[in-house]
Amino acid sequence: MGSGSLSRDLDSTGRMNAPNWLDRPGAQRDGEELDNDRLAEYLPTVLPDFGSGEVRVEQFAKGYSNLTYLVSVGDRSVVLRRPPFGVKIKTAHDMGREYRILSHLHPVWAKVPEPLVFCEDEDVLGVPFYLMERVEGIILRKEMPEAMTPAPELTARITATLVGSLAELHAVDYEAAGLGELGRPEGYVRRQVEGWAKRYVRSQTDDVREMDLLGNWLLDSMPPESGAALIHNDFKHDNVVLDGDDWSRLIAVLDWEMATLGDPLMDFGVLLAYWTQPEDPPELIEARLSPTLLPGTPSRADVVELYARASGNDVQNVVFYYAFGLYKVAVIVQQLYARYVAGHTTDPRFANLMDGVRALSQVAWQSVQKGRIDRLF
Repeated sequence: MGSGSLSRDLDSTGRMNAPNWLDRPGAQRDGEELDNDRLAEYLPTVLPDFGSGEVRVEQFAKGYSNLTYLVSVGDRSVVLRRPPFGVKIKTAHDMGREYRILSHLHPVWAKVPEPLVFCEDEDVLGVPFYLMERVEGIILRKEMPEAMTPAPELTARITATLVGSLAELHAVDYEAAGLGELGRPEGYVRRQVEGWAKRYVRSQTDDVREMDLLGNWLLDSMPPESGAALIHNDFKHDNVVLDGDDWSRLIAVLDWEMATLGDPLMDFGVLLAYWTQPEDPPELIEARLSPTLLPGTPSRADVVELYARASGNDVQNVVFYYAFGLYKVAVIVQQLYARYVAGHTTDPRFANLMDGVRALSQVAWQSVQKGRIDRLF
């Protein structure tokens, strides 16, 4: 079934008539199982209306960092978030912080799941975790069944919704939401560049020339701060949930572990870093993390225009933000690969992540050299 063949399944508003593509969990990965018996004891104490009975646990297996599960009793379900196994860096996987962000943000920006319970008692599951409502909907990933592929006109509307929602987030009054102590916006750009460079050194396993060149260039090329906003720091297709009846409507943004206060254009640069285009090098296409090769997807340059109109922000230094976004994603991938090398995970998805580090840094350096974000090769 080709990319335009959903016309019989989708009407002009993007409403799905068939089949049901709602995002579903699967079996728990080996070594990442939760203790059902402990959950059965704990849940009635914090969610008395949840019911009692056999606890069923499934895992949303697509994430690479904090782990996400569906916990069900009867016909009731909640989502559980916990840190990855084998990781001791509490500041990078602070469940209490993530829970507080959702608690303050949900009342003023409805595009986040409602948080329900935070548990810091490590006697329950061995680590702090939290429970939140389950938001059912569509998550578009880099690889999907061909029959699920949206028509080009719907894909364009989804992009507009995605970019517009990021601009909405950046316009949230974080002080009024009680999130004014979340971070220190002043000096954010410098701290980010220096901080990710240090993280790279700590997690480095291979020599990658472009990573060294990028780190130095970013330090020497920082633009003035563009302002302060609540930023997500990992805003991309598979971290948002679309309405199952109208895919052009975004109903939830997930994975708030890296959210803070800072320069909104740094956040936008990360979104651009996930925006792979058909003319990009094969290595970047292979390492892509988002479904931006779908017919109808606007180019990176078009996405910049969409964001500029929606946010009113000045995007003249977009090459810096794009290069930083690619560098940051490359460091995150490097950290994940370092976990695999150290034996902290046996997840086979981690085995070839070093190729992603090389591809991301090579494209970023090419963008710097050419002074643009597209037509790089």
